[in-house]
Amino acid sequence: MTVEEKLENLLKPTIESMGFEFWGCEYLPAGRHSVLRIYVEKPDEGINVDDCADISRQISAIMDVEDPISTAYMLEVSSPGMERLLFNLEQYRRYEGKTVQIRTAISVLGRRRFKGPMLKVTESHIEIEVDGELFEIPFDVIDKANLVAEF
Repeated sequence: MTVEEKLENLLKPTIESMGFEFWGCEYLPAGRHSVLRIYVEKPDEGINVDDCADISRQISAIMDVEDPISTAYMLEVSSPGMERLLFNLEQYRRYEGKTVQIRTAISVLGRRRFKGPMLKVTESHIEIEVDGELFEIPFDVIDKANLVAEF
């Protein structure tokens, strides 16, 4: 289980009990400059700075007691934003048909970076069109995925 999965299991119930959706988290270890980012959302309403502050206080209390990260870190709580990261299958499905940017951990047909419409989402992979070519990218090789803002 990754650090992020442990943190989700620990923090998601509290965030949801406050009326928010736990969108995902990132832990970026960098010694004294480590960062823990927690993304939260309130469907159909969005969140504001006061919401983030309230959630941050609750998360801080849990983190102090449970101590899942033993080193120093900076806690950031925010909205996922317009170019939101995608963390799980449900989120990929929610944005099927939208333009995404994908970075893979290993090469897929000679590429590691993809940007284009996500045409299909299955249990095991996504299909994305890049420059007229269709790529099938398994979830287990996706390193980072996010929406691309469209105006």
